[in-house]
Amino acid sequence: MAIIKLIHVTCAAISICGFFYRGVLKLYTPQRLQAKWLKITPHVVDTILLVSAITLMVQQALYPATQPWLLTKIIFLVLYIAFGLFALRFAKTRAQVFIGFVLAIASFGYIVAAAMTRQAWPLF
Repeated sequence: MAIIKLIHVTCAAISICGFFYRGVLKLYTPQRLQAKWLKITPHVVDTILLVSAITLMVQQALYPATQPWLLTKIIFLVLYIAFGLFALRFAKTRAQVFIGFVLAIASFGYIVAAAMTRQAWPLF
């Protein structure tokens, strides 16, 4: 179980660093986002992240219906994905990109806080 958790945490760190990098590129040099590795790598990392999360959940018999902090993580994961998609694909102006980017980073931070404290509302 420890190795799965290490893989999960490592992939989470790689995922947010990659998102941050792509967000900065979107703000300053959007044409560089066309690099093939920037289109493929996030999907690979996020797939490993999701598989490791599901594995941990099953191994520890933790289910969103019985663990409010886990449900909170899932809700904020959906928000993170939505804000990230908005920032990197659908935003039309730099201001919109920035707002989506900040909201995605904040959502990710909340996911980490919920995971570390195992509290549904760790910031309140």
